[in-house]
This record gives sequence, structure tokens and C-alpha cells, in this order.
Amino acid sequence: MSLQTDTSGGDGTLSGGSDILGETFYPLYARLFSEDSEFVGDVETKLAQARMTDTVELYLSRALGIGFISGLALWLLGLLLGYGLFATGLIQVDVIIGFPVGSETVLAIIDTLRIPALVFVTGLVFGSIGFGIGFGSLVAIPYSRASTRKREINMLLTDSVSFMYALSVGGLNQLEIIEAMAQADDTYGEVAMEFQSIVKETEYFDIDYRTAIRKQALETPSDELSQFLTDMLSIVNSGGDMESFLEDKKEKHLRTAKQEQELTLETLELFGEMYMTLSLFPLLLIIIMVVMQMIPQADVTNEMLYMTVYGLIPLIGIAFLVLVSTVKHDEPGDGFLSMGETDQRVETQRDQGLLNLGLVEQFTGEHSVFDRIKNREGTYETKEVLRRPHIFFRDNPLFTLALTLPASLVIVATAMVNGSAPTSWDQLLGNAVWGTFIYVYVPLYVMAIPLAIFREWNVRHRNAVVSQLSEDLRKLSSSNDTGLTLLESLKAVSDTTSGKLAREFEMMHTKVNYGTSLKQAFIEFNNKYHIPRLARTTRLITEAQEASNQISNVLRTAARASENHDDIERERKSRTRMQVVIIIMTFMTVLAVIAILKTQFIDTMAGLESTSSDSGGGGGELAQADLSENIQVDMLAVLFFHAVTMQAIISGFICGYIRDADLLSGLKYAVALATIALVGWTLVA
Repeated sequence: MSLQTDTSGGDGTLSGGSDILGETFYPLYARLFSEDSEFVGDVETKLAQARMTDTVELYLSRALGIGFISGLALWLLGLLLGYGLFATGLIQVDVIIGFPVGSETVLAIIDTLRIPALVFVTGLVFGSIGFGIGFGSLVAIPYSRASTRKREINMLLTDSVSFMYALSVGGLNQLEIIEAMAQADDTYGEVAMEFQSIVKETEYFDIDYRTAIRKQALETPSDELSQFLTDMLSIVNSGGDMESFLEDKKEKHLRTAKQEQELTLETLELFGEMYMTLSLFPLLLIIIMVVMQMIPQADVTNEMLYMTVYGLIPLIGIAFLVLVSTVKHDEPGDGFLSMGETDQRVETQRDQGLLNLGLVEQFTGEHSVFDRIKNREGTYETKEVLRRPHIFFRDNPLFTLALTLPASLVIVATAMVNGSAPTSWDQLLGNAVWGTFIYVYVPLYVMAIPLAIFREWNVRHRNAVVSQLSEDLRKLSSSNDTGLTLLESLKAVSDTTSGKLAREFEMMHTKVNYGTSLKQAFIEFNNKYHIPRLARTTRLITEAQEASNQISNVLRTAARASENHDDIERERKSRTRMQVVIIIMTFMTVLAVIAILKTQFIDTMAGLESTSSDSGGGGGELAQADLSENIQVDMLAVLFFHAVTMQAIISGFICGYIRDADLLSGLKYAVALATIALVGWTLVA
């Protein structure tokens, strides 16, 4: 059994010398906090939940030390600032006390001490803020890590219970299920780490596993996992049927997962409505300021328009992305599985490619033959990339930036050198569409289009293997029920089924016939696509097949979990599609309103000004008003165009993040909406 040790302990960035800091400030900790302090107990609990190995006394002593250092630094800064503001007379201090003082001596003392008192208070305020930042930021670390672990545990608990149930159906006893769960840290992440703690308690501290389970139920940050371990302990103590217990828990958590998904989607719908309202606020602000600029007495400057367009619009978009990220999370795990220490070739498969040549990297420098092998392997990989560059970019979409980023810089630089691109703000005002196209749209198209294409190809290529996963698992289970081994079932399904997964089953069957173990064939297949959902299914099958070749019940359990995932995914796509439509329609509204404002209002008012100038006066106050002093048509046209362009790009990334919890997914939306903005504004201009 291979168990990873806890490498997340300690503060990470505060080790070594920080122990000296903690020991130095321990007397201060002992004076400030009592042994039964509720705050200390809470921090100690969070340290355990965050799997940080520091004792609470040392950790809080260290936090006090860092708070003291940061407070001292800001205290000195506050004294300097107070001296610069008050002692030098930059800020005049005439009256501090509003009531009369009868004694001249008291008045003289107050007059003498008021400036030093202000300097001292300024330093004290800054020092308090510094101490709060230093102490509070360190104390917040275990709370943040515990919260992160809780979220991941809750997300993976449904699949983890299904995994344990499948192992129970496959014939494993209670201890073997716990040990298998502890070994599956590459698939079940923090849930497996909790079971690792149980196994370590029993192995290294000679504690029976009932006590270890009870202890972990108290220490885990997840209330759901705590309840599960508590219920498991009652089954273990009473000698109940573990298989029936796990089956009930599996069904319960499948329902809970759907309920959590429903709550998340409802929250996203609320956020979509909020964004629709907030994204229109800059538009209304722009309209108000444009109208106010027509009034000569109004104090509305161009800087306010610049801040609205170049500051408020991006700020609202970024704030909304952060808000959505608090609700919508990526799927935990990277999808890769390991063979443990038994096969280094599989371990190096994860990063193998042009930049990492695999197992030979570990032996270069020892013997010249390995250096020659590395050179030959590097030459071969380079030829493969040059022969099929589209496959390389499909598997590594971000590498397209290595070509497109320099290309976009060359295009923009060439346009600037040739004089075809505006090089000043005044030149941009004279040719807004072309200048913005060169500086914004050319880099966007050159970099985003290839990246979006290869990224979508990569996602579709990998997801194609799971499109028929539930159905093929059912077929494997049926074949296994007839008495065929798992290997024979793979061949039977591949012969009677079409699709990418069936072809992978056939390849696994061929590999095993040529000497590869079935477990290794499954893991190599999984690592080829590295999808977290597929990794959990593969881990379940590989663990069960080591115990028996008749695992039809296990395969049915895997199929049921996969079908539940499919149901959740279909619901998510259906509900998020409406959010994407709302965001796109909001952008179209902004584009239409700004276009109407430009053509029907700004251009019309400019026409009135020129008409009044040609007529030589008359026509009332409006005709006599000099609008050119208050409204700069060219400047407003540039700001309007830039506003709709930024709105298009930001809305595109928001659409992608809501849809797939991935910013790169928003590239296709950003390119499409930016193109609509460009074409629409070209027609308007």
C-alpha cells in the first residue's frame, strides 16, 4: 500500500526562521490568550482541518510576531505621514476643542501638544491597521485552506461513496475498502486524504480503526463526511451490513448532488439578472454625462467619461466573474491516474512530449547511451510535431500563443512603422475604427481564433470518449454477467459497438494480449484523455478487477454514477444556455442604444451646430449655442466604440465561464460578439 505523506503541513511560506519568531513571541501569546480561549480552540480546529502541522500556540505566536513587525512598519510610516501633514503645516490645525478654556496655561499646553498628539494618533492608527493586517492574514490561512478542503470533499463525496459501494459489492471487507479509498488520492483528492489519516492512525500509532474513524469524523472540515463517518462507525460497531449501508448512502448522495446542482443553477440565474442590470449602469451614466456636457454650467469633464468607459465597464465585468467563481467551480482533479511505484513509465506519461521526453530524462548524465537516446527521442518528437502540427496544437492549445503572440506584435509594429496605424490620441480620434481594429481586433483575431479552435477541438476530442460511457458500461456489465472475463467483455463490446470508447476497448484488449497488464492498459487509456469523471470510473474498475473478474455489479454501479453525472450535465447545459442568451441580449441592447445615441443624438446635435453657423444666427438659444465647445463628436465616437468593444469581450468571457467554468471557453463568444460590435459600428460610423 502506497500512502502519500502530508506535504501541506505548516505555513508553507513561513518556515525555518519563522519558528524563531514564534518562540520569541510565545510569552506574549501566553499573556494574551488563556488555555480555555474559544478563539484558540477554533484556530486549533481549523489547523487540523487544513492539515497544517503547526501547534496552535506556535502558530498564533508566529502570527503575533508578524503582526508586530507589520504594525511597527506602518506605525513608523504613520508617524512620518502625520509629521509631513501636520508638523510642516501642509494641513492647518486651528481648532481642535470646540468649547472655551478659561486658563491661559491650559490653553498654551493644548496649543503646544495638539500637533504632536495628531502625529502620534496618526501613527497609532496606522500601526493598529498594520498589526491587524499581519496578524489577521496569517490567522485567515487555516480558515481559507479548511474551506477549500471542505468544498472539494463535498464535491467528491458522491463519487467516493459510489466507489466504496462498488468495492463492497466486489467483495472487499471494511478494512480493505478504507485502505483502497486511502490509496485513491489521485482520483478522490481530499476525501482520500481523510481516509489516509485513518490508515496512518492505525498503522503508526497502534490505534484501532474504530477510534481512528471517530477521531477523523471530529476533525474533518466537511459536515457531510463527518456524518458519513459517524454513520459508518455505528454500522461497524453493530456489525451491520456494510454493503446495504453504502448503497443507501450512495443513493442519498446522488440525490444531494442533484439538489446542490439545482441550488447552484438558481444562484447563477440570480447573478445573470444582476449582471443584466449592472452592465446597463455604465450606459446610463454615459448618456447622462453626454447630456450634461451640453449644459455650459455643468461640471462634467472628459475624464469622467474616460473613467466610465475604461474603468467602470471592465471593473463590473471582473467583479461579476469573481462573483460567479464563488458559486461555479471547476471539477476537482486533473484526471491522471498513477500505478504507484510499480511502473515509472506510466508515471512519466503525464507530461511526456516535446518538452519532456519521458523516462529517459531520469537517466541522462549517467551513461552516454542515455544521452544519445534522449537526442534521438528529441529529434523524433520534433519531427512528429512538424509532420502533424495540428495534432500537437490540439493536445496543447496554449502553445498556439507561442506563434500567434509574436505574429500579432509584428503586425501591429509594422503598421505603426508604416504610418498606417495611428500613433497618437489625436490621430486615433480622426480614424477611430481603423485604429481600434489595428490595436485591439487584430491581436484578438490573431491570438484568440487559433486558440479557441484548438481548445474546442481538444475538449471535443477528449469528451467524445465519455459520450457513450454510461451505455458502454451497461454493456460491459451485461457481458460480464454471461460469464465472460472483463478482458473478454472488452472485446465483445468493441466488436458490437461503434464510437471512440469502443475503439479504446479494442486497443486495451490488444495491449493485454501483447503482455501489458489489464490495470496498466486501463490507466494508460485514462491518462490519454485525463478527464476527472473518466478517472473516477477507471479507478473503480481497476480496483475491482484485481479482486475478481466477475464485477458486473461494480460495472452497474459505475454506470449508475455515470448516468447521474450525465443527468446533472444535461440540466446544467440547459439552464446555463439561458444565462448565456441573457448576457448576449444585454450586450446587443448596449450596442443598439449606443449606436442610436451616436447617430440620432450626437450627430444630429453636431448638424444643428453647423446649420446654425451657416445661417448666421437666429433660431433661438439652441441655434446660437456653440455645441463644439461642449461636445467633441470625434472623442465621443471613439469612447462609444471602445465601450461596446470592451462590453463585447467581457461579455464573451463571462458567457464561457458560466457555460463551462473555464475562461478559455469564452474565447469563441468574445470573438463573435467583438465581430458584431465591429461590423455594427462600421455601419454606424
